[in-house]
Amino acid sequence: MTSLCGIDFGTSNSAIGIAHNGSPQLLALEDNEHTLPSALFFNFDEKIISFGRVAVEDYIDGEHGRFMRSLKSILGTSIASQQTQVHNRQVSYSEIIAEFIAEMKRRAESQLNESLENVVMGRPVHFVDSDKSADDDAQNTLEEICKTVGFKEIKFQFEPIAAALDYEQQLTKEELSLIIDIGGGTSDFTIIRLSPENRQHSDRYQDILATTGVHIGGNDFDRRFNLAKAMPALGMHSLMKGPKRLEVAPTSYYDLATWHLIHNQYQRSNIHNMEMLRMRAEQPELIERMITLLKNQDGHRLIGRVEACKIELANKTKSLLELEFIEPEFQLDCRREEFNASTKLEVETIAKTIRESLLAALVSSQQISSVFLTGGTTGLPSVRKVVADVFPESQIVEGNRFGSVATGLTLDAMRSFI
Repeated sequence: MTSLCGIDFGTSNSAIGIAHNGSPQLLALEDNEHTLPSALFFNFDEKIISFGRVAVEDYIDGEHGRFMRSLKSILGTSIASQQTQVHNRQVSYSEIIAEFIAEMKRRAESQLNESLENVVMGRPVHFVDSDKSADDDAQNTLEEICKTVGFKEIKFQFEPIAAALDYEQQLTKEELSLIIDIGGGTSDFTIIRLSPENRQHSDRYQDILATTGVHIGGNDFDRRFNLAKAMPALGMHSLMKGPKRLEVAPTSYYDLATWHLIHNQYQRSNIHNMEMLRMRAEQPELIERMITLLKNQDGHRLIGRVEACKIELANKTKSLLELEFIEPEFQLDCRREEFNASTKLEVETIAKTIRESLLAALVSSQQISSVFLTGGTTGLPSVRKVVADVFPESQIVEGNRFGSVATGLTLDAMRSFI
């Protein structure tokens, strides 16, 4: 049974699973890794597209082209239908997402020597917060993309429910569980009854007590830390000359810290405005750093370094943010408490949404037997602390941060396409 699959198309990383001898199996999509970073690089010189880690390497190596990442975050927004110039032609962002999902499908089929026709696609609880119409548009767009790349039958499953199906495989008794899935773009929470007896049931909605979510993920943590730590060193919040001593306008800095808006900042008019700004700034050397970054189109590189610093701070109390590509020997000392302070609002919102899920399910935190964590952002100490604070009596279970959802989607596909 390999004509079906489960696909976790993630904001930061993606994975695909297939049925193998009656069990779900994640496929190695790149360099024996089960994840493929959700990134593309359009090489303008060679007129080719690279994907995943190769795309990131091509960009870092300075190849001439266009780098794109975190495209899932545009689903449900007006940007999805907009066009952008790639290889001297106009293409929609939806077409670019289709290129990535088609590549996942091709890589899987080349390993299987068989066509994949049916898919269960993962989706967050909310693509767009508090806007059902936009949320429906996001799923419809993703469904059309799946049809475009050759899938004949497409079903959707909430990502935290998929993670719950994966967790259920290891249970020996019934549990009331909270599934927490925090990836690159969204935080999703499902309270569900799990048991060994219910594993084979295809309809599990009677077991779901509540499913909630909020549009906060690892990219938002990166953005906040970028704005708090890196951007002031490039002139954000610095002052202008003159009696009023106004602050430098922050718009360009905010956009430069947002994945899908970075490319817009490389326009010549924006660089010219920065050059004019430098002449009126009290600290022109800071604005000069910003101009250098824009001229070299290194916004994605900056976010990549900020993300790497975040990951290191998850395991250490201090780290160095290396920015030598902007200025020789330019680096910033970073501490975990700084990161936690800059991302306090995100953690508080996650905690608030967890409590809302308890209210929606009409249960107390004491009634939750286990909390299952998946998604890369659940590795942050600040996130883990708030979970432990809300559920001091529950068992905290560590899932496969980058594979649980795809495994659960494959289990769902095995039961759905009979």
